[in-house]
Amino acid sequence: MMARIPNVNLGVPGSIAALCAALKRTLDPIVLLTNDISDGKAVAANSAAAAAPGATSTTQYAVGDFVKNSAPAELGAAGSKYLVTGWMCVTAGTPGVWKECRALTGN
Repeated sequence: MMARIPNVNLGVPGSIAALCAALKRTLDPIVLLTNDISDGKAVAANSAAAAAPGATSTTQYAVGDFVKNSAPAELGAAGSKYLVTGWMCVTAGTPGVWKECRALTGN
């Protein structure tokens, strides 16, 4: 799940030039962040949580939305230990159906 872009108030520009300037000021940070995400320089850390969204969530999720685990710990029995890296939405909804994404540690 990506961070939400806040609503923007451009005011009432008095001319096309003022409107263009307001749009540029608004869009520049979004373009920079989008390019950083594409280049792997930034991540949507806002989506980190200690658990998958639960029954009390009011957010609509889509298939493929991902929530990063903000509190990873090594789990499991010796020889098959793993980390829960996060949760992926497999059925859209509020809160949707979520499955763990695991990574084996080799321990």
